[in-house]
Amino acid sequence: MPFTSEQYPGVVESRPEATRGFALNHSMMRIKDPERSLAFYTGVLGMRVLRRLDFEELNFSLYFLDCPTEGQSTPPSDVGERTVWTFSQRGLLELTHNWGSEDDPDLQFHDGNSEPQGFGHICVSVPDLDAAERWFDDNGVEFIKRPDQGKLTDVAFIRDPDGYWIEIVEPARLSDLGR
Repeated sequence: MPFTSEQYPGVVESRPEATRGFALNHSMMRIKDPERSLAFYTGVLGMRVLRRLDFEELNFSLYFLDCPTEGQSTPPSDVGERTVWTFSQRGLLELTHNWGSEDDPDLQFHDGNSEPQGFGHICVSVPDLDAAERWFDDNGVEFIKRPDQGKLTDVAFIRDPDGYWIEIVEPARLSDLGR
């Protein structure tokens, strides 16, 4: 029998027919300074901006980013077609900038890991955790936890410019995780 889902109390055994075709498209985080955040996400994490949407009447912009992969389809050049394409992808990061927030010296976002806890982190997988750790050090990235620290080894946490946590993992090292 093919795998469909691990089973725990509360898990519905068969997918409701009405949810066929649903896909997780993106998760959103608010950012204070788009220039600083985009430099981090594109220059340090290697993401690309697929689409920026400005909402002048509401004074905010959305930036949709992904980690390009081999064999991934090429985004369309036409902005309307690329918008549709972007909203049909999986696992994107949306950075939301409320205009003027970069000029507010008191503005800080809750990272979700201090009290009261809530949102925790996003995760980026890398092909070589040791090389990624050196890359982050070379780029002055703040570590919350290095791969050799704590009880959960082979997992790192770094902080982005707004204080959000980003978990960094090398999938090949995680086969015994949770056993």
